[in-house]
Amino acid sequence: MTHTTPDRTPALVSIRLITNDVARLVAFYEEVTGSPADWATPDFAELGTTTGTLAIGSTRTVALFGPGSARAADNHTAIIEFLVEDVDVEYTRLRSAVTDAGGTFVNEPTTMPWGNRSLLFRDPDGNLVNYFAPVTPEAMSKFAR
Repeated sequence: MTHTTPDRTPALVSIRLITNDVARLVAFYEEVTGSPADWATPDFAELGTTTGTLAIGSTRTVALFGPGSARAADNHTAIIEFLVEDVDVEYTRLRSAVTDAGGTFVNEPTTMPWGNRSLLFRDPDGNLVNYFAPVTPEAMSKFAR
């Protein structure tokens, strides 16, 4: 059965990262999100949010999809985005946590032209992560909770 929204379009339910070190990447995302992972096997874990799931799988699982269909630590196009209440507060909280867990900061909190305050950092595999909060009325109306 295919998961669809009421208008029959596919529903995005998760993003999956493939890694050579599941435990390290899961620990990083547990630290930065404050959410515990749900481990299905030593090769697969999920971190759930109110709107979707970040799944983390081992390179050993790639063969199940098709040999060579995904490569670990090879993402240069996607940004994993988390909506947060206050980017500056998160930056203060994450300053040492990100680097201690093997990540790096790309920028300090910056207000983008489209109205979001944004903090970009990389996880230990180099995946780009964006913590953002809408700060203009237009952006706030888009993300009203």
